[in-house]
Amino acid sequence: MTAIRRWTTTYTSAPLRDFKPVNSAQGSAVIKGSWYGCYVTTADDSSKPVAMGRIIGDGGWYFHIADMAVLLSHQRRGLGDAVLKRLLAKIKTNTAPGEPYVSLMADAPGRRLYEKNGFADTMPQEMGISLIMNASGSEGGA
Repeated sequence: MTAIRRWTTTYTSAPLRDFKPVNSAQGSAVIKGSWYGCYVTTADDSSKPVAMGRIIGDGGWYFHIADMAVLLSHQRRGLGDAVLKRLLAKIKTNTAPGEPYVSLMADAPGRRLYEKNGFADTMPQEMGISLIMNASGSEGGA
């Protein structure tokens, strides 16, 4: 059975390796630019993260939950929910007074998890859009 073995406020590039196709420069920037990050390991292998999530933001009002991921072999066990709840608790207890604005981009399978935790579609008032820039500087939509 998979269990939450360890939460940490910082993580090395090791947790990113299995979740995102990033190079070491991107991995370092991800860690440096994160407001907070956590990951979950299993009881039988505390060196291999199986779920992760992180927050980017200004620390006061605006926060974006990024890189929520659970390895396929560990999905449907509540790990994504545990990571999300940990991230939301961190925002709630470590921000300026008021109502922080928390956003994220969700794929279709993740919508239920986020809706269960209070997230709602922002359409038609707001629409999420993106821009993917490649190393040569040319741009293309997501």
